[in-house]
Amino acid sequence: MRSPSLSPLCPDWATALCNGFSQIFLQRHPLCGVLCLLAILISAPALLGGALLGAVAGLLTAQRRGYPKTERQAGLYSYNGVLLGLLLSHQLPWSAMLPLLIIASAGLSSMLVDQWLKRATHPHSLLIYTAPFVGIGWLLLGLHPLPALPEQAHVISGLSLVTALFKGIGQVMLLQHPAAGLLIVLGLWLSHWRAAVWALVGSLAGLMFSLYLHDTSTALSGLAGYNPALAALALSQLRRGVWLPLSGIVITLLLTPVFKALGLPPLTAPFVLGCWLIASGVRLFSPEPVADDAQSRLRIER
Repeated sequence: MRSPSLSPLCPDWATALCNGFSQIFLQRHPLCGVLCLLAILISAPALLGGALLGAVAGLLTAQRRGYPKTERQAGLYSYNGVLLGLLLSHQLPWSAMLPLLIIASAGLSSMLVDQWLKRATHPHSLLIYTAPFVGIGWLLLGLHPLPALPEQAHVISGLSLVTALFKGIGQVMLLQHPAAGLLIVLGLWLSHWRAAVWALVGSLAGLMFSLYLHDTSTALSGLAGYNPALAALALSQLRRGVWLPLSGIVITLLLTPVFKALGLPPLTAPFVLGCWLIASGVRLFSPEPVADDAQSRLRIER
């Protein structure tokens, strides 16, 4: 299905950038991207510049290197740059080097996506998801480790649980305000109601799992919800059933402590690895291609 346009007069570059923001949540929907931008603006305006710079750097790299326009318009070369721009703006103080670092890392992520797409020509090939963001992010955070979060007292109540549910969606983009998650869910609903539902299911699973482990701080901050939310979103696009996304949620939740034990910040690595494991299993037991998300369609058409 063709991506909806913001306006008949909207330039291609604006649609491509908005799609880049929506592709963070595996959607090709510019209005979803606009709501993601709005979520950053209202909850963490200091990060907006880095996110936009990362998106533009990824897109311009793809354009200058002559990558296929269809993939550029779909936002496939921008979303890792957005995440890197958010991460670096969140972790590093402002300096003259920060924009250069965002531009370089976003450009590199764009080149990595292109190389992956060139080689992933089989319908069952693994999707790249946010792997460039994770790999580059680990390298950069090795130079600037994540600071330890201060311990805070958290009181479990109905309101705190609801806000934690939406925080789990916003934390995909390092946004800690529940209003950001609510805007993103609305954007997902505009793209497809199933996407919004599965994102909430994944975030709820992470929340309940952390509460079961008595990790109240992680649960109520939303940090337990964003990886299973992404896994549920991604795997719900493989087949119209519940077992793949539910399996992805469980595997993602089990993988997250592994990365912490290795001393690596999880970022979105549990989501990526969990989806790869599930997709590999599908490839072993299913003779027919089953992926139908935007990234898969573009990869097959390439």
